[in-house]
Amino acid sequence: MNDLLSLLGITAWKPYIGALLLPPVPLIVLMLVGTRVAFARRGLGWLLVILGALLLWLCSTMGFARVLSDQILRPPPALSSERIEAWRAAVKAREPVAIVVLGGGSRPLSPEYGVSNLNDRSLERLRYGLWLARETGAPVAFSGGVGWALGNTVTTPEAQIAARIAQQEFGRPLKWTEERSHDTRENAIYTTELLKAQGIRRVLVVTHQRHMPRALKMFHEAAAGSGIGFEAAPVDVLNTPLNLPRNWMPTTNGAATVREIGHELLGSLGGA
Repeated sequence: MNDLLSLLGITAWKPYIGALLLPPVPLIVLMLVGTRVAFARRGLGWLLVILGALLLWLCSTMGFARVLSDQILRPPPALSSERIEAWRAAVKAREPVAIVVLGGGSRPLSPEYGVSNLNDRSLERLRYGLWLARETGAPVAFSGGVGWALGNTVTTPEAQIAARIAQQEFGRPLKWTEERSHDTRENAIYTTELLKAQGIRRVLVVTHQRHMPRALKMFHEAAAGSGIGFEAAPVDVLNTPLNLPRNWMPTTNGAATVREIGHELLGSLGGA
C-alpha cells in the first residue's frame, strides 16, 4: 500500500486515509447505515445501530485497548533490569552498540517556549532513551524528519528539535541524528544506513510499546544481511487490569489508545 501511494504521488494523503479508517468514523458510518436500513428492515437496521454503539463504547475503553494490544499486536514487554545490566556490560566491554529513539511527532511552535517542540509521544521516547543512556553508557541516536501529517507546515526536522531538548533540558547531547525520514519505514532505512557507517552492531530501539512490533519489523528488513541486531526497549507499556470495571468505561485515553492500535495495524498492512 505504501508503494502504491508513492507511485500515485499521494503519500501525503496517508494521515487523512488513516483518519477515515480508524474509530470513530467507521462506527459512525455503521450506525448511519443501520438507521437507513431500518426503514426497510427494522430488525436488521436496529441491530446495526446497536452494534455500532456497542463497538463505539468498547473502542473508548482501556480494557478493550489492552485486549486488542495483547491479542493482535503482541508487543514485547518492558526491558528488564537484567537486560539493562547486560547492555551496561556491553558498553564497558567497548562493544559497538547504540540506542535509537524513534520520533513520534513535533509541533511547529509551542507559544509558551517560543520555539518548535516535540509532542508528548516523542518527549516520552526521548526521555526514556536518555535514561537508558545514563544507565548503560550507550550513545543515543534520534530518528525523525518531518512527518507526512505536517506536510509543508514545518521546516525543522524532528531530530533537530530532539537534539536541542536533549542538550539544553536533559544535559545529555545526542550522538547522531537522522533528519530525512517521514515514517517508520524511512526511520529504519535511513537510521540503518547511519549505523552501518558507524560500525554499530547492536541496537536498542526505543518507541511506544504498540509501535514496537512494526518498528522492529522495518528495522530487520532494512538491516537484512548487515549483521546488525535489534532489541526492543518500549515505553508506555500497557498493564491495565482487565478485572476492574473502571477500565471498561469510556475515556479519552482509551479512545486514543485504541486508535493508536488501529494505526499500527494499518501501518503494518500498508508497509509504512
